[in-house]
Amino acid sequence: MKKNPYLYIRGLRKVEHTVFAVNDGQKYYTDPFSGRKMAYSSGQQVKRSIIESLGLPFAAMTFNWEIDKKGKANMLEPHSPCDPSFPDQLLGGYMKAEKDTMTVKRRSPLSISAMRPLHPLLGGLERDDEGEATAFDRSNSAEHHNVNVYIADEKGKRQKIDKDDLEKWLTTNNRSLGAKYYNPSKQTRASGLFVYDIAIDLRTLFCVSTNRLEPELFPDIEEKLRKEGWNDSKNVFGNCLLCPKDKREEIIDSLAESLINWRITSNQSRTFSLMETLAVAISDNANKIAFSMRGDLSDETSRPTAKPVIDESSGAEIFQTPLVSSIIPGFSGSSDALDKAQQYITNYLKSYDYERQEFN
Repeated sequence: MKKNPYLYIRGLRKVEHTVFAVNDGQKYYTDPFSGRKMAYSSGQQVKRSIIESLGLPFAAMTFNWEIDKKGKANMLEPHSPCDPSFPDQLLGGYMKAEKDTMTVKRRSPLSISAMRPLHPLLGGLERDDEGEATAFDRSNSAEHHNVNVYIADEKGKRQKIDKDDLEKWLTTNNRSLGAKYYNPSKQTRASGLFVYDIAIDLRTLFCVSTNRLEPELFPDIEEKLRKEGWNDSKNVFGNCLLCPKDKREEIIDSLAESLINWRITSNQSRTFSLMETLAVAISDNANKIAFSMRGDLSDETSRPTAKPVIDESSGAEIFQTPLVSSIIPGFSGSSDALDKAQQYITNYLKSYDYERQEFN
């Protein structure tokens, strides 16, 4: 049977009294069927957590600031170098659009869902009335990143200020500027069983388009990639540059581990939870992972309840840890389940011929 050039992964995790991300408290959405508020971690945050756990060199971002005519510092949109020679750029995608310059955009080959409750009755919100200040930042590696500060004149035109003027302004105004956002607010907490889904497009995983109509590369970056051994190739979307094989192998090994062992480590998650993995389902068929792990309504009580289900007949490859027995009676997992899941992903990604765009 012909394999699909996609790999789908569903992870089931247990979450206890924690905060994923904040927006006037823990982010939530309202389930349209039950009307309940569902805590979630956005797909962007899950992707960022995966990429940060790669353990490979990452690109330096440029964080921009503007000082307006009233002397107030406002953070502008950060800039990416748009250089896929860095694994975080290759896997995470990027976009840079500025006035009077060309726009480049690469869509990430990883499509990642929000991490959300397995079922509306199997995950919930708790209120923390004391409140807790939270922030999302990159200050743990501040010297690696860049910080630009601009000052605006009366007409709103921005001009970058030099280091000496910046230090004088910081001293005069008793301020510090960095690569972070700060949000002091009361928080709610998330607890329960949560799932997330990942789809990997193998056709574009290591290929970067050289199409001039919708460019993914600046000309100088394209030239740099060629010098580093990226070769001309072609995929279903057209002409592209293909990442060298030795670098592909290195990235695959790191990516497989990150897909299984990522954690939300930003200080948005202030109340720590292991978010331990109970099970992982993997398939090249999205439908199979959709019902491999789910929450089923139960009619055993007078009020609505749900029970978690791991369906071993789904056709997906399912890897269960010993923790699964704590939530589903009669099930038992193995202590090396996650190692086996990681190896399965590694083998699958390495079995694809990225030059010929087919499986070996």
